[in-house]
Amino acid sequence: MCYIAVVSAAERLDAAFGALADPVRRAILLRLVEGEATVGELAEPFEISQPAVSRHLKVLEGAGLIVRRVDGTRRPCRLAPGSLDDLDDYLARLREALEINYSRLDRLLAATRASTAEPHERKKEGRKS
Repeated sequence: MCYIAVVSAAERLDAAFGALADPVRRAILLRLVEGEATVGELAEPFEISQPAVSRHLKVLEGAGLIVRRVDGTRRPCRLAPGSLDDLDDYLARLREALEINYSRLDRLLAATRASTAEPHERKKEGRKS
């Protein structure tokens, strides 16, 4: 019997943010921007063992951020296509909400400045007469 795992967008986001919470995993992803790499190649810049890097890779793979393939005895990893789409969508929604809030604040500040400037303008006009 074959089971298909259905993962919600919220679960994918949780997994991605959880994976990205670790600086080693973020560094691994940045290295994979350059292209595929094996566990040994990914472990080189770190002062951690290859098994530790493998554990990090399992987390990244579980979050759908990387994929691995078999190439003889090698198991190169690469960034998963479309893996950041959910994160991009989520961050775009937050960015849009922030822009709306900043625009509202700008309008409020402009209105406040205009209303506080009016009495000063009246005083200046009164002095000219």
